[in-house]
Amino acid sequence: MFWNLLFGNMAHEQDWANKARYARANAELLARSNQPVEVVMMGNSITEYWEELHPQFFVEHRLIGRGISGQVSTQMLARFRQDVINLRPRIVVINCGTNDIAENNGPYDEDITMDNIESMTELALSHGIQVMLSSVLPTDNFIWNPTVKDVVGKIQRLNSRIMSYCATKHIPYLDYYPSMTCDGRSMTKRLTDDGVHPNNAGYDVMEVKLLEMLSIINQYYNQQ
Repeated sequence: MFWNLLFGNMAHEQDWANKARYARANAELLARSNQPVEVVMMGNSITEYWEELHPQFFVEHRLIGRGISGQVSTQMLARFRQDVINLRPRIVVINCGTNDIAENNGPYDEDITMDNIESMTELALSHGIQVMLSSVLPTDNFIWNPTVKDVVGKIQRLNSRIMSYCATKHIPYLDYYPSMTCDGRSMTKRLTDDGVHPNNAGYDVMEVKLLEMLSIINQYYNQQ
């Protein structure tokens, strides 16, 4: 047991970004040369659970889920080449920031989170991939780390910076926030079971917003 724990921890440290999670699935996608990847959904548990709860939505709209529960933006950046760039999608939708603010990997630093978001964006754009950045979803507390203070303020300030960055770079900003809250602070109760993650009804709302934005992008490219 001791050796299993020791080598198990070593393996985790060596694959801190969990690049192995989608390695086989990525290889299978790349082997299908006649089926180019349309959209990659890059994210954390919010993206991961979305595909688990609504798999048919992902299939119907050619979405490739690359969400890993608990990850912060630094981990997502570390696996971005393998899970996004190498797949050569037309579009990548990036949703991150929740776990940064929740301090899943130590104290939250807004500048570092934005640096990571900008780095992922620049990497994608430099490889001809259209980027869509989404807002952090509303919540006023994290059930796994209730000691985090000013959750609402941190989310709103990060969202404001993401939106401004999108405007500067002329890329789409997918703003889920207004549709997911009734009080401007917490997620609407009927849309979540834990206050942080959407439930089936919550993902229904997000799907409408996502498809609206994808439609706008497709119309733009069809006119080019």
